[in-house]
Amino acid sequence: MGRTAWIQPREPMTGAQAASLKRLADEIREPHAFDTGLSKSEAARRIDRLQERLRLGELPPHTD
Repeated sequence: MGRTAWIQPREPMTGAQAASLKRLADEIREPHAFDTGLSKSEAARRIDRLQERLRLGELPPHTD
């Protein structure tokens, strides 16, 4: 069972999740990955996916 299994599906994401998601979205240069309307469970899954992409080095090419 994943770590998000105990979270109620529609609770809004926490401030810490929002900050982490924003930082990750900025780091991988995908601002659309940050969405203020995510639930706790949606934010947790998205954070996990972005962290995994960073770990694997799956970053978009830098254009600036």
